[in-house]
Amino acid sequence: MGCIMSKCRQCNIEVLDETERCPLCHTVLEQTIELEDMYPDIRVRAKKFMMFSRIYLFLAVVTEIILVNVCILTQMQSLVYIISGLILFYGYIVIRYAIIGKSGYMAKTVVLTIMAIIVLVAVDFIVGYHGWSVNYAFPSGILLIDIGIMVLMVINRKNWQSYIMVQLFMVLCSIAALILYMVGIVTDSIMIVVSFNVSVILFLGTVIIGGRRARVEIQRRFHI
Repeated sequence: MGCIMSKCRQCNIEVLDETERCPLCHTVLEQTIELEDMYPDIRVRAKKFMMFSRIYLFLAVVTEIILVNVCILTQMQSLVYIISGLILFYGYIVIRYAIIGKSGYMAKTVVLTIMAIIVLVAVDFIVGYHGWSVNYAFPSGILLIDIGIMVLMVINRKNWQSYIMVQLFMVLCSIAALILYMVGIVTDSIMIVVSFNVSVILFLGTVIIGGRRARVEIQRRFHI
């Protein structure tokens, strides 16, 4: 899309507004050239994504209704449409939050990973709970976020200290995983220990190597 540039011969000025008369003397303007927009039309792009999310939601609802009917008519287990519903719901969250949402990459990675873990835990319970969600999915999610933090710190080297709070959050998540192991909910210790060590080492490395910038960031975040 472009904008029309007009000129008032009476006032000898250029007018960029989409108007037919000069704002000063009200003389009819003479169109001169058509300029391309200096910036992309973000509103058009946002509308396209919103329409895509609505279409996806509609198709997801229709798919779920069909699956429910198939399960009822064929006397299949309800696990099929419950699990599919969770997966379709997560897909909608990805579209709305990751694609349309305005949060940063790190926030999107953390939120979507946590949502994925919750969905996997729910699926694990639906199929009879075999423990794979807390033994492997939970610590794998922590490791995935830790890797994402390291990648973003390399990419955003000038502002690497801004990821300290996310690192601290992942340390707390890994501690929670250790607690689950201690109380017997988690039975496989390998992934839990690995994720805990990676989170703690990443946080301590940032604080120690970062020096003053890291300390200032922590003090600013905690208002101390």
